[in-house]
Amino acid sequence: MTQARFWKLAALALAFTLGVILWGAFVRATGSGAGCGSHWPTCNGDVIPRSPSAATFIEFTHRATSGIAFLLVAQQLVWAFVAYPSGHPVRGGAAASMLFMITEAAVGAGIVLLEYVAHDASAARALWMAVHLINTFLLVAAMTCTLYWARGGRRVRLRGQGVTGALLGAGLAGVLAVGVTGAIAALGDTLFAAGSLREGLAQDFSPAAHFLLQLRVLHPTVAAAVGVYLLFARGAVAARRPSPEVARLSAATGALVLLQIGAGLLNLLLLAPVWMQLVHLLLADLLWMVLVTFAAAAMGEPASAADAGPPGEKARREAVAI
Repeated sequence: MTQARFWKLAALALAFTLGVILWGAFVRATGSGAGCGSHWPTCNGDVIPRSPSAATFIEFTHRATSGIAFLLVAQQLVWAFVAYPSGHPVRGGAAASMLFMITEAAVGAGIVLLEYVAHDASAARALWMAVHLINTFLLVAAMTCTLYWARGGRRVRLRGQGVTGALLGAGLAGVLAVGVTGAIAALGDTLFAAGSLREGLAQDFSPAAHFLLQLRVLHPTVAAAVGVYLLFARGAVAARRPSPEVARLSAATGALVLLQIGAGLLNLLLLAPVWMQLVHLLLADLLWMVLVTFAAAAMGEPASAADAGPPGEKARREAVAI
């Protein structure tokens, strides 16, 4: 088990996990979440379902691939602790990935056992979906950082980042907010499908509409605001932390923001077909991964003069760097 080969496992684990996330969205979009009943970890009481329906096959496939992803992350953790010395950031990233993979499984099990699946349109289901989305993004962030550090990325310093840290922190929080509102909007699209764009807009603004439909309008509003912010913040961060790597990631962030805005508009115009929902989610995951890497690269660079603060501050920050 060598460090030179570890990054390949980290890349495989991350790519496979993204596939599982997309398949989970397919489970929700097709209403197949109840395919295994309210049983977990078994499927309708069986370890392997016999003569499964389409919904059962879709849900069971999601569970099986989730188990493989779990094992890959567990292997990544063991390898990290064998190949890297104590205190190396790869160890921390691998441990965080394992933690969020465990909580991911726990949240998924809770959704099944509490029957927040299929046609359930309760506020509790929306809340669980929000928690699920946040945990998923944190899992992807931890796995992305693990891969970044395994490829030679610098250790992230959280303290003393000044304006740069505030810009990046707000951007990351904003993308999480977009993700949560997007998950709720996608649930509304699945449960209350509209026959036309006009009908969908009427649903959104009707005072008698279900709360999921009334909340659906939040997603494009939040997404537009966060998108504009990211287009500004990425340039400000790149100017404060100039390096070829930061510049490349800043450009990639801007391109993905614009691409995601276009995909969101197309998703709206097409009335959120399943395939477009998956494309929209994939772009959201890619944007999140690039933004996380951008933040790690920027906060791994020495503080610029713009953020330096009073005399002696740089030395103090380096002393407490993590």
